[in-house]
This record gives sequence, structure tokens and C-alpha cells, in this order.
Amino acid sequence: MNLKDKKRRITQVVCAVLYNSNFMGFMKGNIYKGDLKGMCVPGLNCYSCPGAIGACPLGSLQSALLNSKFKTPYYILGLLIIFGALLGRVVCGFLCPFGLLQELMDKLPTPKLKKNKITRALSYLKYIILIVMVIAIPLIKNYPAFCKFICPQGTLEGGIPLAILNPRVRGMLGKLFTWKVYVLVVILIACAFIYRAFCRFICPLGALYGLFNRISVFGVEVDEKKCIVCDKCVRHCKMDIKEVGDAECIACGECSGVCPVDAICYKKILSTVKETKKHER
Repeated sequence: MNLKDKKRRITQVVCAVLYNSNFMGFMKGNIYKGDLKGMCVPGLNCYSCPGAIGACPLGSLQSALLNSKFKTPYYILGLLIIFGALLGRVVCGFLCPFGLLQELMDKLPTPKLKKNKITRALSYLKYIILIVMVIAIPLIKNYPAFCKFICPQGTLEGGIPLAILNPRVRGMLGKLFTWKVYVLVVILIACAFIYRAFCRFICPLGALYGLFNRISVFGVEVDEKKCIVCDKCVRHCKMDIKEVGDAECIACGECSGVCPVDAICYKKILSTVKETKKHER
């Protein structure tokens, strides 16, 4: 692991700890309900985790749609737009605890499925899940379909810890919880064989942030003047990108290490601002 990868891994770990820094919750088996819970963290992190100090953006969006009665939920939509416009899928590569877990599962010594036409086609599934499970069903059927039936982070961080720590919660568990555990296990097993399987094929939050990748303030970009169109970056990337910085790019920066002409870098925000000011003078 090079220095750049180590820094990214440290960032992932720090975010996971900060998101879940209500350590007393793990001891008492209850959920923090203080003022911070009214704010969303950028990454996928279950509201019901005993350690969570903030809300999950996907859970908050579904909750807002449930309670909106067809009124626009300006707060959560505005927050998602801000996260997207600033970071895009940098959130997936650096700030998401479940992204970290998927990458750790990928470290297991199992055969790996390389990306192909099928995985690229499956990458569109998360957009269908976003539209149907996160938006349409909460509005039409009035329940949070993604959180209720799919979200593995909710089961891992919320359901399982609360079931272990809180006898009252344990006594209320039924078939739905069993289903969610099965979903979690299947996703984790898939991640041992397929790099970031949940992130690539299922996660609606990644789908949402991906829509902002082209315009986000932070991310990776290619210097077109240097690029020789060798496609080493695309072939090296484990995500289903067609080009660096597209909707599937999680801005991990690994592609920069294989570019023969050093044409890939993180967006030079500060230098761009300085150049603009210089020209204005």
C-alpha cells in the first residue's frame, strides 16, 4: 500500500469512528437522540446504530418523503445537493464506512471477478433502486423500502448491535430481521469476490452522488493536454468506469499511479482560484 492509499484508508477509518462516536450507546444498547441527530453525515451510516451521532442521508430522504405529504423536503434535498456538488463520489471513496468494509472484504484471498460487460450493465441497477425503493415506494406506499428491506449497513450497524445489547429489541425481532441478515451476508460474501459489489450495483446513495461527479468541486480529473488515450486508467480501475471522473468513479486516485504521462490528478481547486485571481489583476 503506497502513501496515498494509506492516507485514504486512514480517512475512511477516521470517518467511520467519527460517525459512530457515541460510544456509550454500544455499552447501553440504546440510540443517541441528541441535537446532532438532526444533521446528516455524507456517507451511508445507519441512524439506528447505537454509536451514530448523525443521520443517514438515505434514511433522512425516505423519512422526509414519508412525512412530506407531497410537499418538497427542501432541507434534505438541499443537503444532498451540497454534498453532491462539493464531493460527488469522493464520499464513496473516502467518507463511507460501508465502503471501507467492502474494501476490507476484498482483501480476503478469494478468486476475484473482473469487471466486464455484465458488471457494467449491473451498475445501472442502483439507479433503478434509487428511483423505486428510495423515492417512489416511500411516496406511494408510505414506508421506507430501501431501509426496511435492503440496507445492509442498517442491519450491520443498527439491527445486530441492538439485538445483542438490548433484550427488549431482541424480543421484537421476526422474519424481516432474518431477511435483512440474509441480505447482509449475501452482500458481504459478494464483496469478497467482487470489488465493492454493493457500491457498484446496489447503493442508491452512490447513484445519487454519481450524478454530480462531472461538476463536483472535489474529485479526479484528466489533463487532456497530457493524455495519450492509452486507457490504462480505465483498465486498471476496479469500478465500472468508462472514463476517469464519470458517474462510476469513486475518486480513489489509484488510476494516477498507472498513468504513463502523469495526466491524472485530484482537481486543483486552490491553484485554479489563484490563477483566476492572477488574471483578474
